[in-house]
Amino acid sequence: MAQALRIGLLGCGTVGTGVARILSEKAQQLARIAGRPLELCRVVVRDPSKSRDGAVPQHLLSTDPGTLCNDPLDVVVEVAGGTGAVRDAVLKCLGAGRDLVTANKALLAEYGPEIFEKARKHGRAIGFEAAVAGGIPIIRVITEGMVANRITAIQGILNGTSNYILSKMTDEGLNYADVLAEAQKLGYAEADPTLDVDGTDAAHKLSILAHLAFGVQPPLESIPRRGIDGIDAVDIRFASELGYTIRLLAESWNREGKLAMHVSPVLLRKQAPLAQVRGAYNAVALVGDAVEDTLYYGKGAGMLPTASSIVADLVDLAVSRERMVHRTGLLWPVGVSKEPAILPDTDLKSRFYLRLLLPDRPGIMAEVAGILATHRISIASVIQHESTGSPDSRVQMVIMTHEAPTSDFRMAVEEINRRGFAVLPVTHYPVAD
Repeated sequence: MAQALRIGLLGCGTVGTGVARILSEKAQQLARIAGRPLELCRVVVRDPSKSRDGAVPQHLLSTDPGTLCNDPLDVVVEVAGGTGAVRDAVLKCLGAGRDLVTANKALLAEYGPEIFEKARKHGRAIGFEAAVAGGIPIIRVITEGMVANRITAIQGILNGTSNYILSKMTDEGLNYADVLAEAQKLGYAEADPTLDVDGTDAAHKLSILAHLAFGVQPPLESIPRRGIDGIDAVDIRFASELGYTIRLLAESWNREGKLAMHVSPVLLRKQAPLAQVRGAYNAVALVGDAVEDTLYYGKGAGMLPTASSIVADLVDLAVSRERMVHRTGLLWPVGVSKEPAILPDTDLKSRFYLRLLLPDRPGIMAEVAGILATHRISIASVIQHESTGSPDSRVQMVIMTHEAPTSDFRMAVEEINRRGFAVLPVTHYPVAD
């Protein structure tokens, strides 16, 4: 059998431990498929005393990232996360002649051009299947399975933490704070969940998918994002009453060479495929001009699903490194402007969900309808439950609009808020039919 693929591991938390487990427990199966052994030779960690379920022999552990450049290794697997010291370590490893496999979406979304240019300069390969959607092989789907297509749209549930929280709120009628606390207790949410719940994590992943699908390099700040941290249980209930489910979607679509991109809670009809995605699962829908609609579903995070994608990259590297080097050379080019041409709001249309808390007085509905009409927003339906009838009573009013330009809708919301007759600022979300 050919010489082993010698592997170094940078970081050995949950996912790193999963990689070590798979490499050990499935060594014979992987060697047979790859044509040579996959050998874990070095593991760099912060705390060598931490328990890793026996997956990593003690003699492989080191606290010095420099060993990944000095030891005789072929590839470094980066599962440490972050973009500071990890970025420096990755660049040094590529410069020292190591190929790279990474699960770090933030690293690629923020420093993709720099990292891939370093790889090109030194003739290195980069695999990053685990960086988006965990165990779903969506990177291969776009870069290999759909190469005969011009992809026109991406729509995905890309953050398992947010999807778990929304699913629990929907299925059990719980409020956001209680579900978040439960998710943290179960390990579905970090102690600081900000990047998950504010939409940043999904935006990182959408940036990577948009680059692969459309050949652009969208800066993170160019992707409008709105997370679930402001979701109120009352909106989940009203959405359900109207026949919809709320999901955090990362979306991008290409229209005549211009892109629309955003991360936002969206109302989906209950029978829609993405509305059926529950718990910590992910799903990605792609539209290609040849295959039309396709959907990919699976676990988007966790020890073994993410490790599965990492090991798949290692097998690819062992079997056909030249192909991976070639693919690496095509991605995140430097020196060519690849920022996307963004569709203006005037070209974007959607239906919208609008909730207002209003004083219960005659004519209030007419005031709201008048403002919407002024901005050419047509009302499709209204829900207004009866108030208590007391002089200071308030009512929740929910309006579903017909399709309207996003810019017109935003101006209408701004005017309603500016007029001050609503008790609280207007709550609103796009609707996908």
